[in-house]
Amino acid sequence: MKPLSKMIALVTGASRGVGRGIALALGAAGATVYSTGRTVDSSAPTVPLPGTIHETAAEVTARGGTGIAVQCDHRDDAQVKAVFERIQREQGRLDVLVNNAWGGYEGYVTGAHQAPNTPFWEVRLPYWDENVDGVRWTYVASVLGAQAMVAQKSGLIVNISFPVPNAGNVAYGVAKTAVDRITWDTAQQLQPHGVAVVSLYPGLVRTENVLANAQWFDMSNSESPEFTGRAVVALATDPQVLSKTGGKYVVARLAQDYNFDDIDGKRPHPVF
Repeated sequence: MKPLSKMIALVTGASRGVGRGIALALGAAGATVYSTGRTVDSSAPTVPLPGTIHETAAEVTARGGTGIAVQCDHRDDAQVKAVFERIQREQGRLDVLVNNAWGGYEGYVTGAHQAPNTPFWEVRLPYWDENVDGVRWTYVASVLGAQAMVAQKSGLIVNISFPVPNAGNVAYGVAKTAVDRITWDTAQQLQPHGVAVVSLYPGLVRTENVLANAQWFDMSNSESPEFTGRAVVALATDPQVLSKTGGKYVVARLAQDYNFDDIDGKRPHPVF
């Protein structure tokens, strides 16, 4: 029996990128994985990149799990609430919630982004919303996920984030710092109910967007999207995961702690 064969998971923003990689890794571990996203038709993508929620769900099933695609725009609370209601109706529980949906990089694939190190007063105002709106998506999904997990007295919430050690990108820094604060605050209240909450930091991930711009990156220490997924699986199968609640964890460091490799058999080294 696969280690997560009895677990129900929800991964937000799983049409492509890190979200898709997490869904696939959870599927390979046997989980039933609900994948949300906006893109349902490859001929009409919401951003000019490959990947749909239906393709993700099909691959989850092919890996040995059960993949279920749910179209959802996380800007609409009613749609998000409907996802959680469906999971409760169909499964009666939710074991793992991965808050991955975020719109901060959409400007980079639509051509509306600013050059690096652009002063904040010269950055177009919608860039704030693209970055910070995702914080609310994390909060709303956490509220709805916590309701289910508190009732069953168990669960794991993983918030995909990133460290921001340097000043420069105000909107991005505020967004990631806020996600980490959500992790810490919600963890304090959920720990007595048996629910763990962590922030997870991927490194340079070979997403569709990164690969399309690979000439600008040093790819020698890059990670597959499924490397982050394997970190989520390791956390979900750790009987002592509550001891990590409220913390911020680098994927490559968890690989050392839990002894797992990337899909190519290599183990990227931590860059922070």
